[in-house]
Amino acid sequence: MRFRVRPTPRLAGAADVPGDKSVSHRAALLGALAEGTTEIHGYLEAEDCLRTITAVQALGAEVTRKGPGQYRIAGCGRHGLREPSNVIDCGNSGTSARLLVGVLAGQPFWTMLTGDESLRTRPMDRVAEPLRRMGAAVVGRAGGSKLPLAVKGTRPLRAITHDSPVASAQVKSAVLLAGLYADGPVSVSEPAPSRDHSERMLRQFGVQLVTDDRSVTLMPGDLRASAVSVPGDISSAAFVLVAASLIGDGGVTIRRVGVNPTRTGVLDVLQAMSANLRIDHLPAVGAAEPAADIAMSASELKGTSIGGALIPRLIDEIPVLAIAAARARGVTTIGDAAELRVKESDRIAALSRELAKMGVAVRERPDGLTIEGPQRFRGARVMSGGDHRVAMALAVAGLVADGETVIEDTACVATSFPQFAVMLNALAGTDAVTVEDA
Repeated sequence: MRFRVRPTPRLAGAADVPGDKSVSHRAALLGALAEGTTEIHGYLEAEDCLRTITAVQALGAEVTRKGPGQYRIAGCGRHGLREPSNVIDCGNSGTSARLLVGVLAGQPFWTMLTGDESLRTRPMDRVAEPLRRMGAAVVGRAGGSKLPLAVKGTRPLRAITHDSPVASAQVKSAVLLAGLYADGPVSVSEPAPSRDHSERMLRQFGVQLVTDDRSVTLMPGDLRASAVSVPGDISSAAFVLVAASLIGDGGVTIRRVGVNPTRTGVLDVLQAMSANLRIDHLPAVGAAEPAADIAMSASELKGTSIGGALIPRLIDEIPVLAIAAARARGVTTIGDAAELRVKESDRIAALSRELAKMGVAVRERPDGLTIEGPQRFRGARVMSGGDHRVAMALAVAGLVADGETVIEDTACVATSFPQFAVMLNALAGTDAVTVEDA
């Protein structure tokens, strides 16, 4: 599949982005582990999150789809999961794989996890290592550091204090999920705060936690089913917001976007770049995740510095922020982001390579990028490398390019934002993005 993108002079209107990917994964997993029935509204029906639904079904949870984004999960309880009859395929979803390894560390049976070609190259040792210390068996390729992985848990697991060398919500969440089966409190500390969706939802499901800025301690215990309302995904909203900051006429409002403070680094950066951004916070009606309506209109952006503690709060939004940086006046530096090299692709290398094809000079660094603007994008034929966020960032560039842009290998966009092209076309009032079979 490919995108054919034509420049557009207009983006205007209001839209709803798909449900938050991170929150959706966790809702399905905790719903399966809880006692009772969990009702989920706004679940992201994209490939990655549907992999997690399929996984919990394979482990014995009864899942009923009640309507678009609406699911009922009859939980098995903390000790009620069963051995699956087949290999669990996580597709392209690193969140599914890593969080499932945490859950499986507490199950007294073998489970095999695999994924697509891209996921099988991604590192799993940062999750597997602490779980082995807790007593789980995690074996597989490359010394048990890459999928396919076989996991056999035990009960109880040993309580540990894990000092994570990277700020990673996936690592933290995997250890906390395993901690539900430990013989005492389990603690995780990080060099910087990472997204805290797991902590919020675990509390919502009745688990006791103690948190501070860089550490969390979980007390093992049962989970109680809960109703979960999933807000719009700020990572998906970021592509539309950046496009709206670069294109005139009218402005765009994205409704009910999740604004968890551990995820709003992209909004902080856009404000630092002088974007015409407005955030209208919505009342919190017992929701675990805060939400807001976010409006953006055409802006004269300026360069900024992105690094340090900001990075864990916007790691997934860096590809589209690179597009904003190329159009901003002045120098934008992105540092402390070496984690981008082990995502669905090496995003640092991919952005440098593909933006060069569009006539934009980008200086690649080991842990980031330096971009001086403003520069003009030139329509070109570019490659996503099978990375959904690179594909969508290049599409945003194509909307403001001189001439037509063709982006190859865009089926991956369905992993997080299946309605991406449809939404952009609705806001543009024309077929700015055409989806073609490759």
